[in-house]
Amino acid sequence: MYDKINPPTTGTKITFKNGEPIVPDNPIIPFIRGDGTGIDIWPATQKVLDAAVAKAYKGKRQISWFKVYAGDESCDLYGTYQYLPQDTLTAIKEYGIAIKGPLTTPVGGGIRSLNVALRQIFDLYACVRPCRYYAGTPSPHKNPEKLDVIVYRENTEDIYLGIEWKQGSEIGDRLIKILNEELIPATPEHGKKQIPLDSGIGIKPISKTGSQRLVRRAMKHALSLPKAKQQVTLVHKGNIMKYTEGAFRDWGYELVTSEFRAECVTERESWILSNKEKNPDLSAAANAREVDPGYDSLTPEKQAQILQEVETVLSTIWETHGNGQWKDKIMVNDRIADSIFQQIQTRPDEYSILATMNLNGDYLSDAAAAIVGGLGMGPGANIGDVCAIFEATHGTAPKHAGLDRINPGSVILSGVMMLEFMGWQEAADLVKKGLGEAIANSQVTYDLARLLEPPVEPLKCSEFADAIIKHFD
Repeated sequence: MYDKINPPTTGTKITFKNGEPIVPDNPIIPFIRGDGTGIDIWPATQKVLDAAVAKAYKGKRQISWFKVYAGDESCDLYGTYQYLPQDTLTAIKEYGIAIKGPLTTPVGGGIRSLNVALRQIFDLYACVRPCRYYAGTPSPHKNPEKLDVIVYRENTEDIYLGIEWKQGSEIGDRLIKILNEELIPATPEHGKKQIPLDSGIGIKPISKTGSQRLVRRAMKHALSLPKAKQQVTLVHKGNIMKYTEGAFRDWGYELVTSEFRAECVTERESWILSNKEKNPDLSAAANAREVDPGYDSLTPEKQAQILQEVETVLSTIWETHGNGQWKDKIMVNDRIADSIFQQIQTRPDEYSILATMNLNGDYLSDAAAAIVGGLGMGPGANIGDVCAIFEATHGTAPKHAGLDRINPGSVILSGVMMLEFMGWQEAADLVKKGLGEAIANSQVTYDLARLLEPPVEPLKCSEFADAIIKHFD
């Protein structure tokens, strides 16, 4: 089955059922060390995770690690441009869950990004990025502790699908010609718009299937959170891109109000129900005016639409959601993408799970990570229905490689996500406790130490791992 690697002789495969992992007590988990500083941060991570599992389960559970290769380290073993060998793909498919350090973007070999390639190969459609603050972590914000969000980023569509043509290419020019001369004129809403002839051009696909499976997974996650954090916000730019980003929003609402009808309420539904609760004699038209203050200036068609919305909500969910019952449901709302960037800084405690498309999610997850201490403390996961890969969210930082000084927090916290995904919550909680107390006691690596006031003597990467383990007790 394998060319240059061999799986552990002990351990059992993880399988999946209905998109959820079935985890034995001795799972085999492939790991990719990572390029650059991966040489330092992976050993620290493995040490912490093994110690947490050992302490939590007293030998009843244990991970059998399976080293596989990608990036520069893979080329050393498999040959030039062999950044992602078949051995590695076979192992991840076979064992279901994997974890990896940072990987170099290939210079050649036809792969734009190894991270994107892995997501697309295994259909890892949900990029999950929790952003929460650990007390003592230096931050540019006054109240970083108010931010505790989980970004659910669609991982396989949008412009990251990579369907584009260079300016001046034959196919690109042909496509522009067809659009300008045939398709745009045949679409009245586009008027006399024209694409400049010297343009590069790309395609932005957003599908109903891709949108709804992401929102479905975000909703399932919301159900597992404390009541105060049971909220899902659909992030989009649908005011401009109505048939892609606007459709993402609409498909999201369609999904939650059909598959999760008993467990959720939309923001607009909550307004309608609340208005009726405050004034039981309120007419549907008066309720519509409160839901949309500009109601009287709207066209008759738009007024009729809002009135129908009010009547439908009251007739279909009043018995199950009215009289305050909606307050115990998952709140589902939506926000324009540029607005949410401001609001996670000015009103961070109003948000919990942010479900968004690929490009918006890329920006948003990094911005949120910056508030709580930067990418060095930012974990990440790429999850599909039959596979999941947990990963560092930062780059390889080759100038620091082998110096035992880099912060391993991103991969360690990604390991926490992996343990939680496996259902090993006790071990995950130990790691979070140990890491949080190490930081609170200013036992940190140089990237955080230099930002503390007053500055402290930094720990080595390996010493930080030891400090985390000591704080398990």
